[in-house]
Amino acid sequence: MKIVDVSESYSERGGGVRTYVHHKLAAAARAGHEVVIVAPGYHDREDKVEGGRIVWVKGPRSPFDNRYGLFTRSRAIHEVLDREDADVVEGSSPLGGGWAVAKWQGRAKKAFVFHTDPVAVWPETFLAPRLGFARVDRWARPIWSGLRRLAAGYDATVVSGSWLGRRIEEHGVTGARVVPFGIDKRGFSPAHRDEQVRARLLADCGLGPDADLLISVSRLDPEKRVPTMLEGFRQAARQRPMGLVLFGRGAMERSIKRQIARVPGVHLAGYVGSREAMAAAMASADGLLHGSAAETYGLVVAESICSGVPIIVPDRGGAAALAGPGYAESYAAGDAESCSRAILRLLARDRGQLRSACTVAARRIGTMDGHFERLFELYAEMSGQDARVARPALRVAS
Repeated sequence: MKIVDVSESYSERGGGVRTYVHHKLAAAARAGHEVVIVAPGYHDREDKVEGGRIVWVKGPRSPFDNRYGLFTRSRAIHEVLDREDADVVEGSSPLGGGWAVAKWQGRAKKAFVFHTDPVAVWPETFLAPRLGFARVDRWARPIWSGLRRLAAGYDATVVSGSWLGRRIEEHGVTGARVVPFGIDKRGFSPAHRDEQVRARLLADCGLGPDADLLISVSRLDPEKRVPTMLEGFRQAARQRPMGLVLFGRGAMERSIKRQIARVPGVHLAGYVGSREAMAAAMASADGLLHGSAAETYGLVVAESICSGVPIIVPDRGGAAALAGPGYAESYAAGDAESCSRAILRLLARDRGQLRSACTVAARRIGTMDGHFERLFELYAEMSGQDARVARPALRVAS
């Protein structure tokens, strides 16, 4: 089976989509499938990578983060799709790339992979703190109307969980197919906990080893709500000694640095390219602080749970879907005071019980391999090809 993924969010310089795409390439190669990634680049070119190819289509940089590009030439994408003659074509963006795939007329079956919730990312991020989520959702009806038209150009809409299937169906995007996401569970484990790493991270925050250690792993972009986390942390840190190490880079880095300068106990660690180092840092923390309510799947949150580290998450989105009372505290999305209270509640709980609850919860989190087995089975069902893997039938979200 040949699959072409038109991915507007793929970047050579990191990000969760890049991790996901490279897992897909490896999984496809093991299963005997061919995968071609079509991504916006600085120039038209083609790269061979492990497990497949990346076809770069020249396009402008994103005004929000220059690591990422935009598709503005549908004809160029159509030419690539005509040339590749795939069995299945994925569109994974509600922007130019997604619309280009929807309008393309070819023999391939088409899957709209709902990686991005544009209502949660933009209007809810900027307007919900003042107007409330329900009102913003009503005002966003034109966006949902556009998503319905976009999804109508595909043969299936793929979502990461039943909660997301229900959300989009409430707004008229019907027939969602649930393919649960997963993580690299071999890479994230409580076995990576290291007291020396913990002490070093706390020292980076100007604190000794007796303080509590929180970490956050996030792009520094508006929808990640980093300022909410920082203000929540600032309020909580008045009550007990704690440090926060923030991993990530992004469009808001300058303003985040200015805010951090006013909040004692916070260290901005930037981007860490080593997954081993990231796994050790995560497993060595006392809690993960998360801000985004816009994600379709809480990848970092799942990694934290599998690392034995309890979570502090907003009450909406993919992160909330992974939370459970035994190992998590939730707060009102975008509300710093609520975030502060959640931090203090978590840190007051028994650490051993929290870790044990994480261990139990981790068993319910799937793997990347399992996700792609199910995804390829769906695509085989759609296209009449051989998925090479026998799995239970996928269900339709309701």
